[in-house]
Amino acid sequence: MKTVLDASALLAWLQDEPGAEIVDERLNEAFISTVNWAEVYQKALANKVDTTSLRKDIESLGTQIIPLSVQQAERAASLWQHTRVAGLSLGDRACLALGSELQCPILTTDRVWTELGLQLDIRAIR
Repeated sequence: MKTVLDASALLAWLQDEPGAEIVDERLNEAFISTVNWAEVYQKALANKVDTTSLRKDIESLGTQIIPLSVQQAERAASLWQHTRVAGLSLGDRACLALGSELQCPILTTDRVWTELGLQLDIRAIR
């Protein structure tokens, strides 16, 4: 099933944290925004992970890294008003915008997303 990954979901999988098994089942048809990929890559660098083949390894599993389009950027910006009470970052909103565009489930570790009343299929992995 096609799925959009939040950075937190992919990081949970990479670090074998709770919920990793849910992400593992979806990697072969997953999408992640370049904004969220930047978050994952930054975390890898901060943890001194060898990133030489990180992107290639993730893509070889079937996950596609999708560049942020102008339409997604505008959707992410328009979500600010509705999500600011929950403190969602630009990266969070970029993930939601991609999920909205692709009309598929969004995986995250951030339970608060499920309580925002958005008309999106948001699934907390833990």
